[in-house]
Amino acid sequence: MQFRVQRKKLLPMLISIFLVIMVLGTACGKTETTFSEPKGKAKLVFADAGWDSIKFHNEVARLIIEEGYGYETEITPGTTGITFEGLKRGDIDIYMEIWTDNLSMYPEAVENGDIVELSVNFGDNRQGFYVPTYVIEGDPARGIKPIAPELKSVSDLPKYWKVFRDPEDKSKGRIYGAIPDWEADRIVSQKVESYGLDETYNLFRPGSSTALATSIVKAIEQGEPWLGYYWEPEWIMGKYDMTYIEEPAFDEEKWENGYVCAFPAIPVTICVNKELPQRVPEIVEFLKNYQTSTALTNEALAYMEENNVEPVVAAQWFLKKHKDLWTTWVPKDVVTKVEKVLQ
Repeated sequence: MQFRVQRKKLLPMLISIFLVIMVLGTACGKTETTFSEPKGKAKLVFADAGWDSIKFHNEVARLIIEEGYGYETEITPGTTGITFEGLKRGDIDIYMEIWTDNLSMYPEAVENGDIVELSVNFGDNRQGFYVPTYVIEGDPARGIKPIAPELKSVSDLPKYWKVFRDPEDKSKGRIYGAIPDWEADRIVSQKVESYGLDETYNLFRPGSSTALATSIVKAIEQGEPWLGYYWEPEWIMGKYDMTYIEEPAFDEEKWENGYVCAFPAIPVTICVNKELPQRVPEIVEFLKNYQTSTALTNEALAYMEENNVEPVVAAQWFLKKHKDLWTTWVPKDVVTKVEKVLQ
């Protein structure tokens, strides 16, 4: 009887002790597992605003960051405005190609500290009037003779209007203009009038950038003259030999009075969200060193077009070809890691 009473008292006690041990054991297990888990690295998000050159530069930077630094990356596509707002909010971490003059909100975002400008990816971009170089210099290999040998500047264009005769109005030449709804369309239209080119030329507006590019390619393949607005970097400028028709150097007063001067070069910057320098200082340091040029970007875009490859393939090709450039952007241990995947 006495035994049973003691047993009744002991059983709840043993159960309580057992439960306490289980709880403590579980808690200890959880704590141990938490401290033993690796923290991991943040995933870095790039902006894709839709054009080929930003896609290319994204892939160059992503390859170096993933293989050289061990971070995961991803791409967020969208329009220029939407992706820029994403950069400000922190939904996007890295923007490899901001055409600063095309974003009215850019200066304020930098000044307010919403974004951090790290470097100028390239600042030697250009837009204006171009002709295939054979129009001026000829192309002996194709049996093409120079047909406008003294053409250098917009002031020379009136005397060569017959070279660029408009097939729909043979009394004037034809200048291919920018795309409707582009800001450049308004500027080019005013330039033609301000330079007095409307007296000898008709301004022809193609319906799209594809139509404009097609007109250039068709003329070049047939060895015919072509005159019009274009810009670089772009694959056409990397694939074909085009000559820029000179205008007076950019001058703010001339620009504001009829655009009677060259387009200003636009600094194309690399920016990151304000939080990134604290999160990944080594990546920020790399991007501060990242700098290319219009010519290099033209070359890469032409490679993509000629070989019908995606930007990631062009990035691999670029890093193999221009080792002397990108290896100055990063430490030696990063170079070694990247080179292993390029072999």
